[in-house]
Amino acid sequence: MTHTTTPSPLLEPARLGALDLPNRLVMAPLTRNRADADGVPGPLMATYYAQRATAGLIIAEATTPNAVGRTYPGTPAIHTAAQIAGWRRVTDAVRAAGGRMFLQLQHGGRVGHPDTSGLTPLAPSPVPLPETIHTPGGRRPAVVPRAMTADDVRATVTDFARAARSAVEAGFAGVEVHAANGHLLHQFIARGTNLRTDAYGGTVEGRVRFPVEVVRAVAEAIGPGRVGVRVSPGATFNGIEESASDEVYPALVAALARIGPVYLHHEFADPDRPPFRTLRAAWPGTLIANPALGAGAPPPDGGRAAGEALLQAGADLVSLGRAFLANPDLVERLRLGAPLNALRERHMMYVGGATGYTDYPTLAPARAGAVRGEGPVAGPGTTRH
Repeated sequence: MTHTTTPSPLLEPARLGALDLPNRLVMAPLTRNRADADGVPGPLMATYYAQRATAGLIIAEATTPNAVGRTYPGTPAIHTAAQIAGWRRVTDAVRAAGGRMFLQLQHGGRVGHPDTSGLTPLAPSPVPLPETIHTPGGRRPAVVPRAMTADDVRATVTDFARAARSAVEAGFAGVEVHAANGHLLHQFIARGTNLRTDAYGGTVEGRVRFPVEVVRAVAEAIGPGRVGVRVSPGATFNGIEESASDEVYPALVAALARIGPVYLHHEFADPDRPPFRTLRAAWPGTLIANPALGAGAPPPDGGRAAGEALLQAGADLVSLGRAFLANPDLVERLRLGAPLNALRERHMMYVGGATGYTDYPTLAPARAGAVRGEGPVAGPGTTRH
């Protein structure tokens, strides 16, 4: 019997700035804690990303632009020559496999610990993370961050711009500035973490000033066509208070639009809720939408139906995270209508090594042919690791 599937708009080609994308599926950035103690990506990370090179675009995981911005042990950075060289090995591997990559730049702000970075975390105000944090010695109470001075603000903007140039040197097609999930830029946006009374706090204009300055500096460093921005309106990760999101995000998006980044990445997007509709109406460029799939394992279709609904509602590209973690060949599986691997959630973070990282099976040629109706379904030896 021939197996047929309905073609998905997620698999249609698209264009992002100067990049031709073979499909509209973006691999979302997800922290996997496989860099070494100095934040240098190693060969295992190159294998992991190359396995997933059929994504229309890979956005590599959160990477810190300086030492004080590091969040957890095993997270990568891009402020030393060794880190740049490590990332170059990753991008070379992905390019050889036919893929395209952006690098997410993230400063943790108060989401950090001296046991990890050796430094007191910086934040807009001395408001600690209201939970414990993962460190090399296990979970530890968060420390009170040091409020950033005007000099700290200027230095951090410079660090982001330098990191963007380093990312291009390392072979990335561009960078994504992370202004979501309760990290430093988001801490400036949110009222509960930004108690400042200077030009970087108080009013909506003040609270978005620092993120806008970071994006402007990054765009000036490498060109706006190489820059994306990620936001998570309404999300309360890492103790963030988002009660004023309906005021602050229209102002932020309007200011970003004047700079002209190549995309805006809306995390936890729901086509039936105001944040998505508001951002789509306000954003003149490419909108990447990450569907709101809830906690835990992704749905059996990996988010296909939710992604298609977002495209129908006006998104240009769709990012999926957990489905790509468990399915290196997600694009091929969706094309063939093949079943997806289950996600081994306990291996998502903090464990290191290949298990739950590079050992998920892909469809072997015999199995793929059977799904297409070209022959019998092969036996259990037809998947590879």
